[in-house]
Amino acid sequence: MTVKRIMNNLFNIRILFAGMVIVCLVLSGCGESEHNEKTGIQSVPEKQINKQTDSIADIPKETLPVGIKWITNEADPVFASPEAEKGGTFRSSIMSFPLTFRVVGPDSNSSFRSAILSNQLGLIGIHPNTEHIIPELATHWAFDDDKKTMYFKLNKNARWSDNMPVTAGDFVYTLEFMRSKHIVAPWYNDYYTQEIKKIIVYDDHTLAVVAAKAQPDLHLRVGISPMPGHYYGKPDKEFVGKYNWKIVPNTGPYQISDFKKGKYIKFKRKRDWWAKDLRYFKNRFNVNTVIFNVIRDYNMLWEYFKKGKEDIFSITIPKYWHVKTKIPIVKNGYVHRIWFFNDTQRSAQGMWLNQDKEIFKDKNIRYAFAHAMNINKVIEKVLRNDYFRLEHGFMGYGRYSNKQIKARRFDLDRVKQYMKASDWKRGTDGIWVKNGKRFSVEVSYHFEEHTPRLVVLKEEAKKAGVELKLLKLDASAAYKKVLEKKHDVAWMGWSTSLRPQYWEHYHSINAHKPQTNNITNTDDPEMDTLIDAFRNSLDEEERIELSHKIQMKIHEIGAFIPTFMVSYVRQAYWRWWKLPDVPGTKMSDSLFDPFGSGTGGLFWFDQDVYDNTKKAMKKKETFEPVTIIDETYSIRKCKP
Repeated sequence: MTVKRIMNNLFNIRILFAGMVIVCLVLSGCGESEHNEKTGIQSVPEKQINKQTDSIADIPKETLPVGIKWITNEADPVFASPEAEKGGTFRSSIMSFPLTFRVVGPDSNSSFRSAILSNQLGLIGIHPNTEHIIPELATHWAFDDDKKTMYFKLNKNARWSDNMPVTAGDFVYTLEFMRSKHIVAPWYNDYYTQEIKKIIVYDDHTLAVVAAKAQPDLHLRVGISPMPGHYYGKPDKEFVGKYNWKIVPNTGPYQISDFKKGKYIKFKRKRDWWAKDLRYFKNRFNVNTVIFNVIRDYNMLWEYFKKGKEDIFSITIPKYWHVKTKIPIVKNGYVHRIWFFNDTQRSAQGMWLNQDKEIFKDKNIRYAFAHAMNINKVIEKVLRNDYFRLEHGFMGYGRYSNKQIKARRFDLDRVKQYMKASDWKRGTDGIWVKNGKRFSVEVSYHFEEHTPRLVVLKEEAKKAGVELKLLKLDASAAYKKVLEKKHDVAWMGWSTSLRPQYWEHYHSINAHKPQTNNITNTDDPEMDTLIDAFRNSLDEEERIELSHKIQMKIHEIGAFIPTFMVSYVRQAYWRWWKLPDVPGTKMSDSLFDPFGSGTGGLFWFDQDVYDNTKKAMKKKETFEPVTIIDETYSIRKCKP
């Protein structure tokens, strides 16, 4: 996991709709594919950053302070397999085509964005098992006593995908870029102005990033990724439209090589990637080509898989693990199943109430709604007790998680109590009504496989006098509706980070406006005070105490109803795909993620096994069925 990716997950970046736990579905075809190639310091003051910097030669350089204690890490355990081989094509599926390839600005905050960002390295990374800092673009780093400044030595071999060298000047440019109003990205404008004060350049490959104030976990704040200034130039008012579909140079192992809108996106592995032999990257990112085909129907994906037209299929959903995989291709050993437990922060999956809607402005009604949702019945009847109840949106963060909070349970008496307290009455059809308005709300979602869950909630809610109108949309349409704050209730979840992040989701500065992650439109002065104190605190014990208070405040506001958490990955895959002895890392949320410097690219294609399996299938020969249950990082015991 790169610090860049952590920052993107920390700070208002990747929306992860609830169905995305199974979006990484792999299509078959393992041969090579043809492609169309498209493809102390005198610092740099803000006023100078805000003009075009054409060359690092134009940037004033300073003398490095004496006594810096440089650190590196070549000692943590590797997590890739030395048996991994290069080659093959990995075909994965997305359920809708992204609205843009930009990673900032309007419509950029979609789930596919992670595929692009995962191929953009940061200055440093985080080891997915030890959580220690590891090298990425920087080989060494150091901390200043001011707790605001972090020094970095860049790898002199680091290159952009157009073979331009990565230099300290790219980071100076990044501040200019991220502060520009022309990128139409208010969150980035704010963060790179209010949180990152300046970049100090010492030479082409030595720099410092200075935070605006002393920071806890400083490395998570300043280990930023560069933007390619030589490619973009100075952002102007044409930026959003001009770069909607441009393939921008990156520093990671893959680059987009071809795409057809609405149909597919292809990535090609860089054969001479500058970082391929580094300790934590060696034996990873093994497939030559990654193809994301747009397949909008999940049932169709399953049919493709059964016919051998897909290689990988997520079977986290209980009916697939328990029922649908009881088929000949599994029994005959052509397809393997794996249940891999992880130990990481849990996604805030649930129902997000829009408090700008009149009905949800009343806290009593929000509480009543929560008590009308029979989440436990969904877990029992639909999910076969394979999932667990999420108690709040920040579980799995160690001491930062408030273990005293329990989600509101289904309780008809409580519903009645809260509704009557706000002078609502039962209508003739059993639904609560006040001043001619019924307690009827729309639930926006996009993933067909979640319909049975919502149907149970809908039927149970009727008993409580609440009507749910289920609105299934295309993934892109659902995403846009929620980010535009036009929803009543959003059925979705968010990606996670190493530390809880509250500002983007719950601070009033992000309420009542589109394209921010405060989708509940929480606007509470006490919450703002707590969040600001949390952001400003340098004392870990104080931050933990504030974190607990914020989580309790979120619970008291009641605009988020937590639903489920899944502490594992379950996938089915054709037997020619191979995994390390320990198939993933503590943080792995997929075993077949082709990208991602922290947990991705661990699998590989075995041509001999592919050939032998295809011959055996033609002769109707079979292999022993394989089901792997790996509890290396399990915090629970599974129930096969």
